[in-house]
Amino acid sequence: MPSDHHRSDRVAEGIREVVATFLTEDAKDPRLVGLVTVTGVDVTRDLRQARIFVSVMGEDSAREATFAGLQSVASHVRSRVGRALRLRHAPELTFVPDESIAHAARIESLLAQVRQSESSTDSAADGSSEADESAPQPDDRSSS
Repeated sequence: MPSDHHRSDRVAEGIREVVATFLTEDAKDPRLVGLVTVTGVDVTRDLRQARIFVSVMGEDSAREATFAGLQSVASHVRSRVGRALRLRHAPELTFVPDESIAHAARIESLLAQVRQSESSTDSAADGSSEADESAPQPDDRSSS
């Protein structure tokens, strides 16, 4: 019976764990600044190449420096991945910026603005309807 998980999926998860552990515990490169998060890994079916999606929070200059640092430690991380996962040929690692977290934060801020404008519009509408109700109403009996 075939397995639901391909070997490349298992290797990708192993790479994600090894790289994340390296970045949090062992990375000494001073260019690796800011909050660096490994969000995912895509590995080719032949296990020769891996794209590591990384989210870096911070200013643009810090992000550029972090990706330069990641590219410089890629060969070291590659050897660690090969040893940790016991691979005969460790995949070539490429670090790719992942904008999904920043994109999600932007969407969330836009939704918060919409909610805020709706609540201020609702409160203004509630205020005008209360003012209309409190205004003296003409007496229908007096006009007859």
